[in-house]
Amino acid sequence: MSTIKKSGIITLCGRPNVGKSTLTNALVGEKVAIVTNKPQTTRNRITAILNRGESQFVFVDTPGLHKARTRLGDYMVNVVKESVADVDGVMLLVEPIPNIGAPEQQLIDRIKTLGCPSVLVINKVDTLEHKEKLLEVIQLYTQAHDFTAVVPISAKNGEGVDELLNVLEGFLPQGPQLFPEGMVSDQPERQMMAEILREKLLLCLDKEIPHGTAVEITKFSERDDEVIEVDATIYCEKNSHKGIIIGKGGSMLKKVSSMARQDMERFMGTKVYLQTWVKVKENWRDNINLIHNFGYRDE
Repeated sequence: MSTIKKSGIITLCGRPNVGKSTLTNALVGEKVAIVTNKPQTTRNRITAILNRGESQFVFVDTPGLHKARTRLGDYMVNVVKESVADVDGVMLLVEPIPNIGAPEQQLIDRIKTLGCPSVLVINKVDTLEHKEKLLEVIQLYTQAHDFTAVVPISAKNGEGVDELLNVLEGFLPQGPQLFPEGMVSDQPERQMMAEILREKLLLCLDKEIPHGTAVEITKFSERDDEVIEVDATIYCEKNSHKGIIIGKGGSMLKKVSSMARQDMERFMGTKVYLQTWVKVKENWRDNINLIHNFGYRDE
């Protein structure tokens, strides 16, 4: 019998590379969103679920709000705008810098329009040498909007995460749980496998190359011996990129695949047999059909 008495949806938004996916993982205590130090790592809306006492939190992690340069970019910006609607609360995640940039101002304007409870979450406080800088940040943002609460945190080391959850619990309306027990994300396992592989591409490759990659899982099946077989095709936009992804004698592809397989095994809790291929699809980020094929959909 469920003991959940309160449940609600909380959106997490902010500019690229501010730590949204790291915070999502810290909130639920498990890796449900891929994390790299490169902007625009998250492309889709990711739902993460946490049951805590009598409350169920449903966190929606969004791509960073950025200036779109491709059709895929348009899709990502749209996801952010739609995710800050019909929710029970919004977390605006910012860095401890006393300056409100255009992306933050856009999101503050959206929060004001919605009129829902909002928390200013100041991340990366562990990087501050002078704590008085934090007061400047708080003062600047509280002048821009009357936030329900302001919580300084470090998503990386977990500092302030419990305090943040206590604040967010106050936003949850009375109601039954929205997702079943034991579920930490609404992402299909196949999609998670693709995201894990894409994370390793972002970590191992330089400059624009990894942003021009997409991963399609063409086979995902469990054998009788409980080993999961995963066939993955990595798509890139240029022949020259294909050579870099494969590497000399296949060394880069082998490295990326090995790192991905280890993470897949941790996520699935069993052995994974992973095979990877690299193919070229020129300008796929501007082809709406291919964008949909690779799992980026509005619904």
